[in-house]
Amino acid sequence: MIRSIARLPRLFLFGLWFAGQVLFCCRDVLADVLTPGSSATPRVVRLPLASETGARAAVMGALITLTPGTLTLGVIDDHHELQVHSMYHKDAETAVTELRDMEARMLRAFGPPREEVPV
Repeated sequence: MIRSIARLPRLFLFGLWFAGQVLFCCRDVLADVLTPGSSATPRVVRLPLASETGARAAVMGALITLTPGTLTLGVIDDHHELQVHSMYHKDAETAVTELRDMEARMLRAFGPPREEVPV
């Protein structure tokens, strides 16, 4: 119970950070749509995950898909990697670095996985 209460501020701060990321990405997509030419640099990258559970990999995939300009295409290697389509990262290394940062923030917000409760 106390762990859940202690987790609330981290979840709230992560939610604020993620909302800001969504707004920044919306701005970038809108600027690309409204200006002549295109600044898109589409690419597909493989993102190795630090998440140990399938549920956390699913949350990470959902967060990526909710962010404008990125899309989770699939899960590779039994929830250990995601295949991600990125529209606006300048290169694959930048894409992986920024997505790993998002995962690290998500993992800190959710805290360590719960221990199995013995029956």
